[in-house]
Amino acid sequence: MASNTVSSDGTILRDARSRYRAAKREESGAHGAFEAETKRSGEAPRSEVEVSSGSAPADIASALGVDAGAEVVVRARRMFAGDRLVQLATSYIPSFVAQAAPAVAELDTGVGGIISRMSEAGLAQSSVVEDVEQRPATEEQAAALGVQAGEHLLTITHTGYTEDGRVVEVTRHTLGSGWRLRYEVPLG
Repeated sequence: MASNTVSSDGTILRDARSRYRAAKREESGAHGAFEAETKRSGEAPRSEVEVSSGSAPADIASALGVDAGAEVVVRARRMFAGDRLVQLATSYIPSFVAQAAPAVAELDTGVGGIISRMSEAGLAQSSVVEDVEQRPATEEQAAALGVQAGEHLLTITHTGYTEDGRVVEVTRHTLGSGWRLRYEVPLG
């Protein structure tokens, strides 16, 4: 089955065809897809995590179906392959999810990460929409990822839906240099 890889030149192939399946996210005790994929590629994954309560940006609040300014769980991560910072990822989780699956607000969310904790609480993600676009780097993103402020970076906005259509998370991934994305679309 498809998996992320890191080539000899450091290019990261993010293969979305299977990364969210439990077996892939939880492989060898990994705490989520990124950790499992990075280990599988022979790299050493590391994440610096900050968890807080706060509000989401307006577009993300709208996707979550919450009012602007509503309190959500915010999980901000700096994600490394070896010593190289490769992405910034911030997850926004609505309060009903945090109440049902309190571990999503912990620094260490355990094997499989927040998606597994949601599933255990009866809020399994049955579908995901990922919007990929270029966004200008903020000053903070530029400093972290070693680019110029305003330089366009690839971003992936991941929206996870339950079978009944509820949005249980929106995560914005801001990618450093050297990424390639792969998706598969069923045609029949």
